Amino acid sequence: MTGRTLRLTSRMRSRSAPTGRRKGTTPKVVALGGGMGLSASLAALRRITGDLTAVVTVADDGGSSGRLRDELGVLPPGDLRKALAALCGDDDWGQTWARVIQHRFQSKGDLHEHAVGNLLIVALWEQLGDHVQALDLVGKLLGAHGRVLPMSAVPLELQARVLGHDPARPDDVDTVRGQATVALTPGEVQSVHVVPHDPPAVPEAVAAVLDADWVVLGPGSWFSSVIPHLLVPELLDALVETKARRVLSLNLAPQPGETEGFSPQRHLEVLGRHAPKLALDVVLADEAAVPDREELIDSAKQRFGAAVELAPVARPDGTPRHDPELLAAAYDRIFRMHGRIGPWR
Repeated sequence: MTGRTLRLTSRMRSRSAPTGRRKGTTPKVVALGGGMGLSASLAALRRITGDLTAVVTVADDGGSSGRLRDELGVLPPGDLRKALAALCGDDDWGQTWARVIQHRFQSKGDLHEHAVGNLLIVALWEQLGDHVQALDLVGKLLGAHGRVLPMSAVPLELQARVLGHDPARPDDVDTVRGQATVALTPGEVQSVHVVPHDPPAVPEAVAAVLDADWVVLGPGSWFSSVIPHLLVPELLDALVETKARRVLSLNLAPQPGETEGFSPQRHLEVLGRHAPKLALDVVLADEAAVPDREELIDSAKQRFGAAVELAPVARPDGTPRHDPELLAAAYDRIFRMHGRIGPWR
């Protein structure tokens, strides 16, 4: 363990998650990502564990989050809000609050397209002066089935090296700035980094990763939601050093713009380039989204030392969206087959 990680974990001794759950009854799972991909993972994982923590990217600069970030200098709250909504229960209380915090105002004024949850989160940040305490309080209000943490204590700018970002110059590589712009580039993303280049991790996030039984990375926008977690040095140290088993959950389809034309193997290749020391235990993919199973199996083993699990995890309507029940079943099977059979079984 590095000195940096040791310092972070020592700072965590007096700050633990307000859960009230009986320790050791379920696997401790940490899910990393952002946006709809992380929401899908959380909606599945809350069905199979009572000890769940989401670690969320903080590089969003578009929409309501971008406006609040620019005006108030706060962390972008949008992906944090989506994670909290995904952790809401299926009862009337949970579903009502999920709809409320996701509600967007429609007007001709300054509130247009602002999400209620974004405003609530930012208001509590200003009142309490503590990102983690405020998010814990929102989670308590919602009855969330898990905890939500930002991956970094400062808002990040995502920057990408993109081939052909300007269609008039298809052979040129440009630096593209901002998560919203990177996600929609018509060019081919070569690599990404964040500014500041050595951002501080949230200590609670580092501690959660080090204390987990399972860490789940993905699905989600590959360059703008998944890989950014590997660009926070203290968080990457924890991901490399943790004794938890690690699962990488692949997307159901390439994302227009950001990963257009990517095969499952290409997703692994670019992830490995950004974190060459990271090992994985399992790569999860939808069986219908893998044209060449043997090639994926070879790539996962050679790059990460990981096994591949193929399972039907997509919604039956044909849209590239995960079905929470099917994804939960896939995660549960992985935890049983590849994990240490713990006291929750």
